[in-house]
Amino acid sequence: MKLKQVKTIIELEQALHLRELVFVHEQHCPLEQEFDQYDHLDASCIHILAVSETDQPIGTGRIRFVDGKAKLERICILESIRKSGVGHSIVTYLEKIARAQEIKHFYLHGQQQAIPFYQKLGYQPDSDLFMEDNIPHVLMRKEEDLIS
Repeated sequence: MKLKQVKTIIELEQALHLRELVFVHEQHCPLEQEFDQYDHLDASCIHILAVSETDQPIGTGRIRFVDGKAKLERICILESIRKSGVGHSIVTYLEKIARAQEIKHFYLHGQQQAIPFYQKLGYQPDSDLFMEDNIPHVLMRKEEDLIS
């Protein structure tokens, strides 16, 4: 598996297609709510793509910088390869991008079923459950300057 920052329209289209497969078709999120103003190749958001040894897209995620913090978003992996370490690699890569900009405060909206996954990566729940795209989520945070 290889991780790369999305740099071309083709790579962006691959990332968006993965999100449509996972969030819209598999998890039944409304199509009109899945894509937003950050789904472009510009400085407001950094998309990454995980590809297999045969260069097939297998996972994606993005990061935005909001009020001096890194917000990890739209992390998804093809169902057939979940629990293989790809999700861990995506989160770690997104955090590395933030650290390169000297940001050590991370947060995300994690689906309820993914809370244990994010906790293993150092994230802690910081809200009650709330609905997002018809799926229960929780705000999760990771503050590296608090980790010894």
